[in-house]
Amino acid sequence: MKTMFRVLSGLFIYVFVLFTFSSFNSQSGPSSAKLRTIVIDPGHGGIYTGTANGLISVEKDITLEVSLKLGEAIKAKFPNLKVVYTRTTDATVNNATNLKDDLHGRAQIANQAKGDLFISIHVNSTPQHAGGYYEKRVIGHKKKLVYVGKGSKKHKKWVNAPIYESYWVKNTRIGTETYIWKADRNSFKGDAINQRDEAESGEDVTDSAAVAEEAFDLSSPEARMRAQLYEKKYFDNSALFATLVEESFAASGRQSYGVKQRDKGIQVLQATGMPSVLIEIGFLSNKEEEEYMNSDKGQAEIVENILDALSRYKDEVETGIPAPSPVNLQSDSSTSK
Repeated sequence: MKTMFRVLSGLFIYVFVLFTFSSFNSQSGPSSAKLRTIVIDPGHGGIYTGTANGLISVEKDITLEVSLKLGEAIKAKFPNLKVVYTRTTDATVNNATNLKDDLHGRAQIANQAKGDLFISIHVNSTPQHAGGYYEKRVIGHKKKLVYVGKGSKKHKKWVNAPIYESYWVKNTRIGTETYIWKADRNSFKGDAINQRDEAESGEDVTDSAAVAEEAFDLSSPEARMRAQLYEKKYFDNSALFATLVEESFAASGRQSYGVKQRDKGIQVLQATGMPSVLIEIGFLSNKEEEEYMNSDKGQAEIVENILDALSRYKDEVETGIPAPSPVNLQSDSSTSK
């Protein structure tokens, strides 16, 4: 009887999960996926500077300035949205003394806040020196007498030796790109979803759904199944928001490298149980783009781009109506082009 009861209970929960997710996925009313809490994560901080490959700044300072301005802009445009920051000062999260704890703290803040969207702000860089660098090229050859061989076989030989010239190369890489966590072939995101205090990430749930959630064993097949369903939903929404962000950047005249998936290396994406993106807002290694990201004008435009994407994303997930094309935010005087 106990075995039969477990089978029937598992089947009931399985059907319930499928029904709940199907209803959540198909509803088009505002209550189906209402945004309530936005988590903003300024990359790095404290002892972790992020990329320091700039001429006048380091990553952690730019990400904090842009993140705080983004949060204020969100609160001004959407007074009913709650904004949560993973840090508001130049410090590691919870004063962590190692990177693992710092990254864990960011995800923990987001999950405990039951965020509906996680936005991590970062700055990109190339391996080459900021502004520009010297390279060598062959401009000709000259005869050179060298010794070849070893011991008794060692002898002189004329060879054509290359003549090198050093020349200056400007670091021209500019642009934006947005990362999302890859949804397939892993369970990291599903683990994060299961570890949240509530399953629905801020969406409305009925009392009966809440009661059913109490019966879930987070290590059970049913819980894993539920996590996989929500992982797919969160992947879709992450991809949607990331796409809208890059569309807004492109509409303002920025070089956009589009949306990229990562299945390793970005812990804050894999450990947050909600739609999550990491936005690279520009290249610190490019002199003009670094100046742009440090300027009030540049930061205001970056915030406007992300806010435009958030507004269109909010409309789509809350109404089910596809987001319109981004408004034309292009500025002829933008220094980032």
